[in-house]
Amino acid sequence: MVGDAEWARVRRGLRFGQVFEGTVVLVPRPGTVGVFVDIGLSVGGFVDALWLPGEIEDWPAEGTVADFKIWWADSRQQIRLMPCDSRYLRNDFAALVERFRPNWPSDVGQLVPDPEPAPPDEPSALVGPSPPSESIWAQTRVPDADLCH
Repeated sequence: MVGDAEWARVRRGLRFGQVFEGTVVLVPRPGTVGVFVDIGLSVGGFVDALWLPGEIEDWPAEGTVADFKIWWADSRQQIRLMPCDSRYLRNDFAALVERFRPNWPSDVGQLVPDPEPAPPDEPSALVGPSPPSESIWAQTRVPDADLCH
């Protein structure tokens, strides 16, 4: 785990929808928790089981290299991700996004806000963007607001 200062430094450059190539490094309890992803930053990434297919055999395995986009980040010092590859998304993914985050297309490209306490219902939480600051933004890319398709 990184310190608060490092987490703040990393967060300053993150934007919703920002895409990173990452490697799945851990699938601790397939079908239950989610997958941990190394995206090349000092903080780790995590894809919640909520976004992954219902069939465990369709989840990305350890060692899988794929594109992932930023969905959320909060005080947990972990970047919450969604897979860009539709093979690794649940079948009703678009409906779920519409339900939990209907403004997602307009959020894409916005800076991730300063840390707030971890929300009780992570997918539905969203606060406004933080002010612009020095960024790692130029090192990554943002897809169109079409959910990586």
